[in-house]
Amino acid sequence: MAKKGKKSGEGINTKLALAIKSGKFVLGYKQTRKMLRQGKAQLVIVASNAPPLRKSEIEYYALLSKSIVEHYKGDNVALGTAVGRYHRVGVLAITDPGDSDIVRSIQQAQA
Repeated sequence: MAKKGKKSGEGINTKLALAIKSGKFVLGYKQTRKMLRQGKAQLVIVASNAPPLRKSEIEYYALLSKSIVEHYKGDNVALGTAVGRYHRVGVLAITDPGDSDIVRSIQQAQA
């Protein structure tokens, strides 16, 4: 069982990297909230150490816009590294996954 969890964690990093390279995304709380309000965000990824109030607000906006919320296992530093940035990323929204199947795989995992 532990191997499967580790593989899915690595899988989300590789799928996220592919989505970042080939698709469209926004980083940050304000931009993510804006995309959720416009209904353009397909998937929202929140770091594990994001403030609880901020997490719940993002989840509420995602519920209204029928978007998927994924809670990233690592903190904001690890999420920033997974995205390929040298700064912290607390929240990011994927508006177009490009060649990646990250949205479909997370939908199947949550179902």
